[in-house]
Amino acid sequence: MKHYVIAIDGPASAGKGTVARLVAERLKFLYVDTGAMYRAITLKALKENIPLDDETTLIKMAKETSIELIFNNNKYKVMTDGKDVSEEIRTEQVSQKTHFIASILKIREILWEMQRAYRKNYNLVMEGRDIGSIVFPDAEIKIYLDADIEERAKRRYKQLKENGHQVDIETVKKSLIERDEKDKNRTISPLKKLSESIYIDTTKMTIAQEVQQIVNIFYEMR
Repeated sequence: MKHYVIAIDGPASAGKGTVARLVAERLKFLYVDTGAMYRAITLKALKENIPLDDETTLIKMAKETSIELIFNNNKYKVMTDGKDVSEEIRTEQVSQKTHFIASILKIREILWEMQRAYRKNYNLVMEGRDIGSIVFPDAEIKIYLDADIEERAKRRYKQLKENGHQVDIETVKKSLIERDEKDKNRTISPLKKLSESIYIDTTKMTIAQEVQQIVNIFYEMR
């Protein structure tokens, strides 16, 4: 039996995570946050003081790392080697360094294999930067979720403040612009809108509207 995949790509803080999780909940699909997997590897590298330009050691570490994504009682947990790192991977320090990990092809291949394995047993809503282009080029539905930079900065700032981080919105905005450039211009799996992707600008939409639009698209395209 072939399982459905809804691939949601787009830039940082476009709302992919929240929307993908709620769409998965509505459709009874499994939600997979691929960005959390890259963040988990980054966090472990930082904790183990592995230089981010030491690809050999980083690849070895990634191969030996267990990452488990768990959704239970309306809470999404990211487990690395059995430890809950859901909060730690969302810090600005990790956000600023994840692109080093994401630029290493061997690590991406390790994580792609983990991500593709989920389809064997589940219908998926998967979000990230290269889901429709690389991980699941045969996904039944491909969405490119976007919002203008001002709105994305507000969302990221609010998220960080709610998690107790002391930041100012201009710094957050600058960080997002830098991440956009790195994501779009990296050699391996750059962020891009595919011709077959359905573009959704969420700048002036509520989360409920975004979720309903994607659910509608799914039922229309089945």
